[in-house]
Amino acid sequence: MHEFGVGILGTGMYLPEKLLTNSDLEKMVNTTDEWIVKRTGMKVRHLLEEGVPTYTMGVEAAKLAIRDAGLSPADIDLIIATTVTPDYLTPSVSCLIQKHIQAENAAAFDLNAACTGFVYAMTTARQFIQTGFYRNVLIVSNEGLSHVTDWENRNTCILFGDAAGAVVLGRVDQQYGIRENYIASFGNLGHSLTLPCFYLPEEERQKRTLGRERSIWQDGSEVFSFAVRAMTDATRRVVEAAGKTIDDVDLVFPHQANLRIISGAAKRLHLNEEKVAVILQETGNISSASIPVALDMYSKNDRIKKGDTLVMVAFGGGLTVGSCLMLWGK
Repeated sequence: MHEFGVGILGTGMYLPEKLLTNSDLEKMVNTTDEWIVKRTGMKVRHLLEEGVPTYTMGVEAAKLAIRDAGLSPADIDLIIATTVTPDYLTPSVSCLIQKHIQAENAAAFDLNAACTGFVYAMTTARQFIQTGFYRNVLIVSNEGLSHVTDWENRNTCILFGDAAGAVVLGRVDQQYGIRENYIASFGNLGHSLTLPCFYLPEEERQKRTLGRERSIWQDGSEVFSFAVRAMTDATRRVVEAAGKTIDDVDLVFPHQANLRIISGAAKRLHLNEEKVAVILQETGNISSASIPVALDMYSKNDRIKKGDTLVMVAFGGGLTVGSCLMLWGK
């Protein structure tokens, strides 16, 4: 048993000002507001202005999280950025953020577990802090999905938005902080959600609009059934490992992919709707940024109390899944 816990010291987020509403989408593709809301629960998304690099969102979210933690950039030992939309392969998003927030003492690397990235980063950062290798770790989930969206594909273009969410993870009183983590991968199902980079096989090319070959594609029904099953299982795993029951959980922060997925998992878990954090109506699917953005919104609106038992759970491309049970100590 460590003499300290590992918990969230500060949160921050950034949503671009430009909005894309369902009525905007009605003018772009063959869809309706009613169909989008019924299928996804989404009403509006935030998009980066043309020509603006994605890392600028992460810089703003990072500054806010560090300030919220009562620290300075010089106090940060490590930056982990999670993204599927890096502006460069090198320098990494984490190194760009390090430069622009002037965190001169921090090591930095990017982590890609798609939409599960934030939960993977929490799991990774916890080890660095528990072992004493680092004291303060900044996690920035920075996603510019508008850059990889096919705006002619009505099945996917209704889903995605841009955002960044950040947390500072550090030492807290041992009665608080992370209690259990779980991460897993299902590479045998990776074909059901793809985003090509340097390699573009013919079967991937054929799934996409000409000229939009490097865009997100997914098999909606396969991803849906995996997501409901995987998020249910991942939530149960950390709750049981922590010696708790679903009734002990005060709030679940799921990846905000689709309201039907969230509702399906909640139903299987016999979880009351008021215990599930939902923000997708105002953000769309913002990949790994969805959980830290929701945490920041709920924390700033006093919807999380000290001592609350929280579960964060996500699924994503790879396919990947992960969960984290934490006693809120902020």
